Amino acid sequence: MSIQGLFPIDKWDFKSESVLQDLPPEDLKLLLAHKSEDAYKKGEVIFREGAYPTGIFYITEGKVKKYKVDKDGKEQILYVANKGEIIGYHAILSEDRYPDAAAALEASVITFIPREDFLAAIQNSPVLSKRLLKTLSHEFTVLTNSLSALGQKTVRQRLALHLIVLREKYKVDFQPGDPVVINMRREDLAGIVGTARENVIRILKEFKEEEILQTKGAQIIIYDIGKLIAIADWK
Repeated sequence: MSIQGLFPIDKWDFKSESVLQDLPPEDLKLLLAHKSEDAYKKGEVIFREGAYPTGIFYITEGKVKKYKVDKDGKEQILYVANKGEIIGYHAILSEDRYPDAAAALEASVITFIPREDFLAAIQNSPVLSKRLLKTLSHEFTVLTNSLSALGQKTVRQRLALHLIVLREKYKVDFQPGDPVVINMRREDLAGIVGTARENVIRILKEFKEEEILQTKGAQIIIYDIGKLIAIADWK
């Protein structure tokens, strides 16, 4: 089932995958002049909070979590970045250290673009500069919505909301009517929702009883997206 017209996914999901798409060839050549590509294992850290940014990261394959760690060592996952998205550029634009950390949610391939090439491309590419500005504005809206949901919605509503967003990220060769499989540890899902792992497990069990989804190990198979949208009460 498509959620087009049923749920405003753009209000809850970043769109940085469009930043590098169809850039003028000369701009793309400048940006990728000294790129390198690395494979990351599931859970492997890409950059740490507070570190000095030496470049940006383009997700060639896989998924990445951006997160902060509190004083008790608990992760709050701010965002899940998908294939085709870029991360790490905020710190360079603000001339500051990384405000959060990033790690691979699954086996991933990441392209690293040095800071100097990124800045040179911005200075010489009006297209790239305009796209980054638009993306930053959109990300502010998404984060505002996420903070609002964290303060105003129940854990059950938040879990439903994030399952809707994750379902869109995990679509592969999707055909209408197909179930979508989300492959994620319960600890990571709890970090996204902003609750304890036990609460996530309990509510997932409730969703199973309501025939919204099934679970198989780390997998969550979404069957009834309509019920999740109703529970999320996003308006």
